[in-house]
Amino acid sequence: MTSSPTVGKCPDTDKHEYAFIGRSNVGKSSLINMLTGRKDLAMTSSTPGKTMLINHFVVNDQWHIVDLPGYGYARRSKADREKLEKMIKGYITGRRQMTNLFLLIDSRHKPQQIDLDFMEWLGENGVPFSIVFTKLDKLSPNAGKKLTSDYCAALLERWEELPPVFRTSSADRRGRDAILNYIEEMNKLPIG
Repeated sequence: MTSSPTVGKCPDTDKHEYAFIGRSNVGKSSLINMLTGRKDLAMTSSTPGKTMLINHFVVNDQWHIVDLPGYGYARRSKADREKLEKMIKGYITGRRQMTNLFLLIDSRHKPQQIDLDFMEWLGENGVPFSIVFTKLDKLSPNAGKKLTSDYCAALLERWEELPPVFRTSSADRRGRDAILNYIEEMNKLPIG
């Protein structure tokens, strides 16, 4: 639909928005493409840090997917990182239409401090979010279950309860129905 450099330039709509964010190279564009059934809707790249704008995609003329820039990409200048952080946080805290933030986590990694800090910030700011484990096709079923369960157990050491958790793979479309059903339920709620 459109790409915006700041939250103030985002489209003025009355549709629910579901934003997707994660560290660079976590599989965000691939997940968005898998959810929409479109191979090249969100541009995928082997080079991390390509998304620099707030990208809105309209789905079935009923709701929006919002592709946010990845965070934690060390090769950006400090000024660029600060600008992106301001843009991301401005959208997350200032966008009335944002119904849920899907935070993507690469299922192959143990909890990373940058993700934990970001989740802490989301909680402190009352941002509704879900955790989406990605790239489960790259692990055996047992390893994927163990790693994601261990990750959730580590979170529960600091939290009273977990947000909704989804386990996905863009390669085999795992988790697609669960996320889309969750969005369908959230669409029944009033915006804001």
